[in-house]
Amino acid sequence: MLIERDPDENVWVTYVPTLGQLSTYGDTRAEALEQTREAITGYLEAAARERLFEGRALARGLTQLAVDSKAVAPTPHQGFT
Repeated sequence: MLIERDPDENVWVTYVPTLGQLSTYGDTRAEALEQTREAITGYLEAAARERLFEGRALARGLTQLAVDSKAVAPTPHQGFT
């Protein structure tokens, strides 16, 4: 995930290149990260419904996303490789 400040729009913008260039924004860095977490969750839920990643590591075992001030990363459950 990439995050940058857009001074023209006065917002923080995030990009998730590994998920089809998924992008969102927020007025604060924290809001942008929360919006990104929600967008990633929605993307993965839709992908699971459509079985887009069936049999691949991205879909197997992914149960939640951890968001901190530096990154958004999948949190695996036991057995996820």
